[in-house]
Amino acid sequence: MKLETTKTLKLPTGVLGLTGTRDGARLYAACMDGGVHEIEVASGEITRFAGGHQSYASGCVLLPDGQTLISGGYDGRLLWHDVAKRSLIRAVAAHNFWSWQLAVSADGRRVASGSGQYLVGGEKYEPAPATGATVKVFDAVTGELTHALVHGPPVQSVAFSPSGQYLAAGNLMGDVAIWDLPTGRQVAAFKTTEFTCWGIIKSPHYIGGIYGLTFSPDGESLLVCGMGPMADPMAGNGKMTWQRWVWRETPATLLGQIRDGEHGTGLMEAIQFSPDGKAFVMAGRQAQGTWNAAVFGAEEGRLLASLDTKSRVTRSFFAADGGTLFLGATVGQGPRKEGKWPEYGRIHVVAVRA
Repeated sequence: MKLETTKTLKLPTGVLGLTGTRDGARLYAACMDGGVHEIEVASGEITRFAGGHQSYASGCVLLPDGQTLISGGYDGRLLWHDVAKRSLIRAVAAHNFWSWQLAVSADGRRVASGSGQYLVGGEKYEPAPATGATVKVFDAVTGELTHALVHGPPVQSVAFSPSGQYLAAGNLMGDVAIWDLPTGRQVAAFKTTEFTCWGIIKSPHYIGGIYGLTFSPDGESLLVCGMGPMADPMAGNGKMTWQRWVWRETPATLLGQIRDGEHGTGLMEAIQFSPDGKAFVMAGRQAQGTWNAAVFGAEEGRLLASLDTKSRVTRSFFAADGGTLFLGATVGQGPRKEGKWPEYGRIHVVAVRA
């Protein structure tokens, strides 16, 4: 397998959320300017939707009918957008802190958002317990709140099972919880120590967490990604890492993880199965190494292909045929030139070749 960048599209500000139409002809990016932008891939034309978030737009999902886009932001709101008119339909005050990440069920009936602030809860600077719901599920059509769930803050990633029956959430401390949505009961939980660390160099605090998670196509296992522990949490040079867990077992069983020699260092933020379920992509930011986006075989977890995008990748999106991978990203913002700030958002169009 080979990954080849065929085009890189520039956006005014960094991309934190990414989705698109099934054929990959149009993409939608949630950006650091608070806006949602539509991108015509062939021409590179970019159009901003009317309205937007009052802080960073951190995620966006497209409903299966292609007519409605939902975005989340650091203002704690979820916004419903009319795709054809590029206009605002509805605003819902979902959280009193940031919406870290959004997920939509495959049938388009539910949208979930994770939140929660890191407030010190003890002498080891562990996060204080949640004072309210940190995971919320809404009816994706009406905007009605259907579930208010509690998981240790901050909740940095959420994902629906393929059937839509289960919702998983991962947090800063490496805790994962899974709920059965028809009953609202938490049915599984596990903890992994490989995605967070604490240190006293520069400032004492925890850093890291599970930044991305996704169910396997059969719904029986969970892939999680992030950054391994390090001596100096401020350095950002922990191991690029993923793990795969069989979540239904008690206790949950570690099925596989990244192999030594197949990774560098840095924070991995995006993880997603390919449409055929035979591989998965993991991507993020690189501290040291040779890649920051890579494809692994789903069965054995071996590295199949990798790419260095020279950027921080925050989200990934596959076209339905699996032949094109889109990576939403940001690069360092340079100085003003002739009174204008340079564009620092990126979408990398990547061909996935056998």
